[in-house]
Amino acid sequence: MAVSDDRRVALDLHEKPAAPAWALLSLQHLFAMFGATVLVPLITGLSPAVALVASGSGTLLYMLVTKGGIPAYLGSSFAFIAPILAASATAGPEGALVGCFVAGLVYVVISTLIRFFGVNWLMRLLPPVVVGPVIMVIGLGLASVAVDMATKGGVGADFTYNGTYFAVALASLLVAILCATLVRNFLSMIPVLVGIWAGYLIALPLGLVDFQQVVDAPFFQVPDFSIPFVTYSPNIQQAIIVSFLAAAIVPVAEHIGDQMVLSKVVGRNFLRRPGLGRSLLGDGLATILASLIGGPPNTTYGENIGVLAVTRVFSVFVVGGAAVLAIIFGFIGKVSAFISTIPVPVMGGISIMLFGIIAASGLRMMIDNRVDLGHTRNLVIASVILTIGVGGALIQVSENLQVAGMALAAIVGVVLNLLLPGRPDASENERMFEALGE
Repeated sequence: MAVSDDRRVALDLHEKPAAPAWALLSLQHLFAMFGATVLVPLITGLSPAVALVASGSGTLLYMLVTKGGIPAYLGSSFAFIAPILAASATAGPEGALVGCFVAGLVYVVISTLIRFFGVNWLMRLLPPVVVGPVIMVIGLGLASVAVDMATKGGVGADFTYNGTYFAVALASLLVAILCATLVRNFLSMIPVLVGIWAGYLIALPLGLVDFQQVVDAPFFQVPDFSIPFVTYSPNIQQAIIVSFLAAAIVPVAEHIGDQMVLSKVVGRNFLRRPGLGRSLLGDGLATILASLIGGPPNTTYGENIGVLAVTRVFSVFVVGGAAVLAIIFGFIGKVSAFISTIPVPVMGGISIMLFGIIAASGLRMMIDNRVDLGHTRNLVIASVILTIGVGGALIQVSENLQVAGMALAAIVGVVLNLLLPGRPDASENERMFEALGE
C-alpha cells in the first residue's frame, strides 16, 4: 500500500482495533463532528437530535453503498444553511426539507451519469483549479464561525467578545496541537478528544459548564422526526428547488475535493476504487434519508478527514463506530444533553484547527495536482473563486431567491473554467488520478 507521507499508519482501512481503543477512537470522531453537525440544525431551526441520527444513519448507508471502501464520516452540511433559512422563511421547514431532498437527487443524477459516461466529463467541469479554491472557501468561510465560537461563545450579533472564553479555547487548541505533534503513545491518536477533555476540565471551575440540562433530560427520548405525509405535507416551490440546485454544486465540489484529500491522506485512489460515482451515490442517498426524517443534508466532513490525517487511524470500523454512537446518542437524552454541556469556546478552539485543515486541504490539493498559479488562467480562476466566496457576494434572482457565497463562487469557477482557453484535456485528468495513489 502506498502512503501519503513517511508517517506510519496506525490502523489501516480494514483493521479492527481492540474494544477499549475502538470506543475512544470512535468517540473522537463523534466529538470532531458534533459541534458542526449540531450547529447547523441549531441555526436553521431543525432538531439537533434528528441531525445526529441522520448523520449516523447516513454514514452507515454511505459505507454500505461504498462497500466499506472509504473511511468517510457524513455530517450536517454548512453549504445549505443559507438556503434552508431562506426556504424556511417563505415555506416553513416543509419547503426547506423538499429542497434538501432535491439536493440529494443531484448527487444521485451525477453518480448515474458517471456510471454511463465515466468521470472525465465531471473532472473537466470541476478540476483541481476549481475544487481546490472552493474547498478553501468552505474552510475560510467557517473560520469566522470557529473564531466567534472561541471568542464569543456563539455565532452572531447577540454574542460579544469574552477573554475567558478565548483563553479556554486557546488552551483546548494548544493541548490538541501538543498531543498531535509531540506525544508518541496512544494519546497521539486522539488529540481532538484530549483537547476537548482538557478544555472541559479548565471550563468547569470557571462556571462555563451547566449540568442542569443533564438533570432535566430524560434517559430515553425519541427525536422529533419530521416525516413527509406523516407529520407534515411537503411544500413544493420552484424558487426553493432552484436555490437548492444551485447550492448543491458546492457540496458536490466539496465531495470531490474530500475524496481527493482522503486519497492522498490514506494512500489509496478512492476516485477509482470504489469510485467517485459510488461515493456520490452514497452521499446523495444519505442526504435524501436525512431530508425524509427531518434532518439537514449530509456531506463528507473535513473535520473528520482532519482527524484521520492527524491520527493516521484509517479504519472504517472506527468511523462506523462513530456513526453508531451518533445514532445511540440521538435517542439517549442524558448522553446527548451531556455532550451539549461541552462549552462552545472549547469546540471553537478545536474548530480553529479542524476548519483550518479544510482550507489547507484545498491548497494541498492544488499543490498535489500541480496547479500552476503562475499560469494566468489558473490564477484568475482561483482568485475570483476565493474573493467571491470569502467576500460573500450574491446575485438576487428574485425576491425569494438568491445565489450567494460558496454556491456563487462554485458556479463562477465552473463557468470560468469552461470559457477561458487552455482547459486541461482528458490525459491531464488521467495523470491527476494516477497521482492520488494506487
